[in-house]
Amino acid sequence: MMLIPAHHFRDIERKPEYLQPEKCVPPPHPGPVGTMWFIRDGCGIACAIVTWILVLYAEFVVLFVMLIPSRDYVYSVINGIVFNLLAFLALASHCRAMLTDPGAVPKGNATKEFIESLQLKPGQVVYKCPKCCSIKPDRAHHCSVCKRCIRKMDHHCPWVNNCVGENNQKYFVLFTMYIALISLHALIMVGFHFLHCFEEDWTKCSSFSPPTTVILLILLCFEGLLFLIFTSVMFGTQVHSICTDETTIERLKRKNQPRQRTGSWKSVKETFGGNFSLNWFNPFSRPCQPESPSERELVQQVTSLSDMDNTETTEEQLEEKEEEEKDSVEVVNE
Repeated sequence: MMLIPAHHFRDIERKPEYLQPEKCVPPPHPGPVGTMWFIRDGCGIACAIVTWILVLYAEFVVLFVMLIPSRDYVYSVINGIVFNLLAFLALASHCRAMLTDPGAVPKGNATKEFIESLQLKPGQVVYKCPKCCSIKPDRAHHCSVCKRCIRKMDHHCPWVNNCVGENNQKYFVLFTMYIALISLHALIMVGFHFLHCFEEDWTKCSSFSPPTTVILLILLCFEGLLFLIFTSVMFGTQVHSICTDETTIERLKRKNQPRQRTGSWKSVKETFGGNFSLNWFNPFSRPCQPESPSERELVQQVTSLSDMDNTETTEEQLEEKEEEEKDSVEVVNE
């Protein structure tokens, strides 16, 4: 396999005309605390609307096809309360995940003046995103949909029309959990309702005609089964990412670079907001708010440049490096 010198990339990164920090617009003044975050993406907005429609459809079938016509009032009241509570928590979690800033890095802070103020020493680098002109802290990635660099970005989810990142991962986990629970609850009620209708006259088990009742129940069954599988997988993936302190992007890239990881329990507490309590399951309770990255966190230490210039890389490593070049540019103090 052909070996290619790694200093080829270093030469490109050191060219001042390639970095162009003087073209960055100074960052705007930060908005007031609690300013709503909303992504104007047509696909994401459509997916979010479809999510609400599907939940409301399940609500309609559960209430008007199965519970209200039932003669067992205790059964109807208990299941109605449980289903509506889970549906409310699911939609509330969806709104919080969609309207919460996932951890956007200040836009346009990679100005020439700010880079010079860092007073970089030999062997120190800062990473600049050429797309949003921001200095990226460690574990931040640029989202092409949000058009921002997101701290601890896991992935962009069109169903919540937002990135899943440092500040809203809790709400996304709760959303997948509550959707999985109401899907399971709906499937169980559909099963019991079919048994009840087979034992009794179909005209008495629903206020709709038998064909309409069957169609509505079958559609709800398919919807519940599909979303139960999908959200259960997403919930398990997110919990695994939190416990291992490794985002989906980091797991897919599988970088061999050493990184100090937070302990499993500490990472869980940071995501859900402190020690275990009912607030973990409350979509209106905020997770632990991380501090804004300091200048020290923006600067990263690497091995000596002379050592890096003398290293060689395989074609596979070269492709990985080229992929990184698409997302970030190194600024090295000469």
